[in-house]
Amino acid sequence: MAYNKEFSYKDLIAAATTAKSAAYAPYSKFAVGAAILTKSGRIFTGCNVENLSLGLTICAERSAAAAAIAAGDKEFMMIGVVTDSKKPAVPCGACRQVLAEFNPRMRIIAATTRGGVEEFELADLLPKSDQGILESDRNV
Repeated sequence: MAYNKEFSYKDLIAAATTAKSAAYAPYSKFAVGAAILTKSGRIFTGCNVENLSLGLTICAERSAAAAAIAAGDKEFMMIGVVTDSKKPAVPCGACRQVLAEFNPRMRIIAATTRGGVEEFELADLLPKSDQGILESDRNV
C-alpha cells in the first residue's frame, strides 16, 4: 500500500495520543497510546490497561492489535506509540512478537508528547521472529 509518510505519521501520532488519554495506569503512572495503520487505510487504537497483578497488564500495542483483528483487519502496515517519557518508547518483547505475527517488517513510529520521534522497522527490533517456532524433528 502506498501512503504519504508525513500524513501517516501525523495521523498515527495524533490517534495514539488520543488513545493514551484513556490509559488505565494507576500503578506505574506510565500511560501509553498506540495506533495501527492497516493496509486498508484504517487506523485502530489502543491504550495500556494495568492490573494489580502486573502480569495481567495489557499493553497499548496489543490492545490496538486486538481492536484491528476484532474488526477483521489483519494487514498491519505501521504502528505509532506515544508516551510521556523523555525518549520514545518502543514496544516490549511480547508486543513485538504479537505484531510480527501480522507483519514482521511493519514500521514503528515511537513518539513522545514532547515531540521526540524515532522510526524503526519491526524486523530490526525483533530479528528472526519466526525462526524455531513450531520447528522440530517431527516437522510439526
